Amino acid sequence: MTLSEKITGTRKELGFTILKLSTLSGIDQALLSKYENNQRTPSEAHVKLLAESLKLEHAELRKLYLAEKIYSLLEYETNPREILQAAEDRVEYLTSKNVFQLPELTKDVQEKLEKADELKKLWAKNRPLNQTQLLKMKEYFAIKYTFDSNRIEGNTLTLQETQLVVNEGVTIGGKSMREHLEAINHSEAVDFVADLLVGKEDITKRNLLEIHRLVLKSIDNENSGKYRNVPVRISGSEHVPPQPFLVDKMMEDFFIHYERQKKILHPILLAAEMHERLVTIHPFVDGNGRTSRLLMNFILLKNGYTLTILKGDPSSKASYFKSLESVQVQNDPNQFYDLIAERVIASLEEHLEMV
Repeated sequence: MTLSEKITGTRKELGFTILKLSTLSGIDQALLSKYENNQRTPSEAHVKLLAESLKLEHAELRKLYLAEKIYSLLEYETNPREILQAAEDRVEYLTSKNVFQLPELTKDVQEKLEKADELKKLWAKNRPLNQTQLLKMKEYFAIKYTFDSNRIEGNTLTLQETQLVVNEGVTIGGKSMREHLEAINHSEAVDFVADLLVGKEDITKRNLLEIHRLVLKSIDNENSGKYRNVPVRISGSEHVPPQPFLVDKMMEDFFIHYERQKKILHPILLAAEMHERLVTIHPFVDGNGRTSRLLMNFILLKNGYTLTILKGDPSSKASYFKSLESVQVQNDPNQFYDLIAERVIASLEEHLEMV
């Protein structure tokens, strides 16, 4: 049964006229007629109103509504079954309830995790640092991190220019206003993450949205700190992010997954996992990559590791995207785990060299 058939059939069973249903639901009669004649698909808000007015289970009517949305997406595709199968596999991965089942790790990943933990112990022995040394190190790594994270997304400011923009307030000739704002915003987001750690806070929807708001502040205020309500595509990637009507539920699962996994998963794998899941759900119109990397570092820093920088040069950027796609398309996280563990090791080694 289609959504229009369900609405029409239930209305008639109840003996309601279009006028009465309009009065009960507050939906215009002309719009109701279009819904019943399958000329328009109701909004999600109208589906809820119709369910209440027709004394139907909201979940039942919403299921038909989502089926209509999926049908409209696939109506003119030549391979709808393949697309549905790919979507089913991906949604199963993203919303898996088998959260206590650890992934089978390669020997290389296991060895890198062990090395990272050894370096972490050495780093802990050198703490606490004196205030001057700590301040200089934080500033040095925060600027490098902002430079590389923005570079991954196409920002052309050099490392020195990034430092001048963030710390000196200098305007760089020949660079766009957006590039200046990306540097300033990312630096503020790094500071916000640090404040969360000082306050012993954890990952919540509110904190994640605030990180994203800072990333897009004054660049796209309309979409900053909000989940997207439009479809998006990732340039150069085979992965197609979920439709906007799935985002809220998938993000609920995202936070549930974190709460369960943080108790059992190695912190580096947890950081990589949550990074990948967020960028795969792609809940924002823009700024998903930067927000995911900030989230990754929040988890690493919370667990005693150092600020980890994913390099933005062309070769490193290509490896990063390729390893992400191996999870998104093939459901194999080991390549991505390997990359993150490698960068964590590099960060720890550089921090230790500076001590």
